[in-house]
Amino acid sequence: MKKTLSRFVLLEHTGHPDDPTGRHFDLLLEQANACETWRLADVPRVEGPAVASTHLPDHRLVWLDRLEGEVSGGRGFARRVDSGSYVFLHTSSAVEERVVKLTGETLSGVLTITKKEATLSR
Repeated sequence: MKKTLSRFVLLEHTGHPDDPTGRHFDLLLEQANACETWRLADVPRVEGPAVASTHLPDHRLVWLDRLEGEVSGGRGFARRVDSGSYVFLHTSSAVEERVVKLTGETLSGVLTITKKEATLSR
């Protein structure tokens, strides 16, 4: 994985038909042609409890610049709640883990994210 600064965005996603709670957050990490994406049950807090995460198919780069909008295919509405830059610190395909340093207003710190949970530390 690359070690240069890239952009990230955190979207609040409401009204998705397969979301039983009606609200979750999508974390998008900019890549060359798309955004690597995870669904988060809540916003991770520094030194807070782990939040449930699910790795999703890549999302379009356009979401890095949009503040809000309808999601195509009748899949709800998304609005930006945070954005900033990140750098990969570590990645492991064996355990499907990413460790990134995020610099945003809400998400700032070291995020460790797996196919099941995400934690944020200083």
